[in-house]
Amino acid sequence: MAATARSAWGLSAVLALALIASLAAAASIGVAGLSLGTVWQVVADHLGLAAADVSALTDAIVWEIRVPRVLTAAAVGAGLAIAGVVMQALTRNPLADPYLLGLSSGASLGAVGVLLLGLGSAVALSVALPAAAFAGALLALAASLAIARAAGAIGPATVVLAGLAVSQFFAALTSLVIFLTAQGDSYRQVLAWLLGSLAGSTWTTVVVAAAALAVVLPLVVAWASRLDAFALGDTAAQALGFSVRATRLALFVAVSLLTGAMVSASGAIGFVGLILPHLVRGLTGGIHRRLVPAAALGGAVFLVWADTLARTIVDPRELPVGVVTAVIGVPAFVIVLVRARRRRAS
Repeated sequence: MAATARSAWGLSAVLALALIASLAAAASIGVAGLSLGTVWQVVADHLGLAAADVSALTDAIVWEIRVPRVLTAAAVGAGLAIAGVVMQALTRNPLADPYLLGLSSGASLGAVGVLLLGLGSAVALSVALPAAAFAGALLALAASLAIARAAGAIGPATVVLAGLAVSQFFAALTSLVIFLTAQGDSYRQVLAWLLGSLAGSTWTTVVVAAAALAVVLPLVVAWASRLDAFALGDTAAQALGFSVRATRLALFVAVSLLTGAMVSASGAIGFVGLILPHLVRGLTGGIHRRLVPAAALGGAVFLVWADTLARTIVDPRELPVGVVTAVIGVPAFVIVLVRARRRRAS
């Protein structure tokens, strides 16, 4: 057990170093190739650590475009991975992710509604978009829980089935809204956003995603033992002496906040919340106080490089990052599905 714990924390340390290296490397990659030294000069200059001897164009490319993008990618990857870990524990479903209860579909509906309103002001959009995404995710959660309650009990099986129905319903509403209201370039903009894109990342998206992480991550870490209990079933959770119903609801709301913030920052990016928890769990074990930090760091590294691939593989055009994660995620999904079936058969 002690060796496993040391291995898990060692993995987190390695992933933390990999994340730092990934952020620096990804910020230097692009159409305008820049050295790591140049990236560091610009960052150090803006942090007041040293003066940078670079052009105004280079400074803008690094500080206004690439650094916000890689930081947003890291925050979104971490947030989606954490959401996947929590959802899999609460529902005891190895195939659970932020999409499961319709959270992402609800967040997408709220965000698309704001995008199509054409608020004009960038400040108004930066406030309205995450608020609408969170409201949509919360509405989807409420609908899923209401359907599960009407079916008899809010258990993992009924919640999953209700969530699948709500997810399809909100996805249909989103398509209807786009069909009825999108015109000209707005259709292309919304479609690219729904496929998942970090092209519009700014310092505002960094703040939104990082703030959601700062609120939810400490709660998840503090309740890691409760997640361990949920993964073993409600009876085991009740044995710890906390309110199972209240804790599950609080964690569902926390995941809704996290999903809404991430969707508002990057659009709907699938499979990160499904893949990373399983990959990391295989190395750290199922103890959540070790799993959560490692999954967050792994998700951050994964999405930073997935986005770097998306914006360079067909240069000068750019793929939606959701396409890249789906190409990687579908085979991983099949592997998880087959393994889950074998476990049930054994």
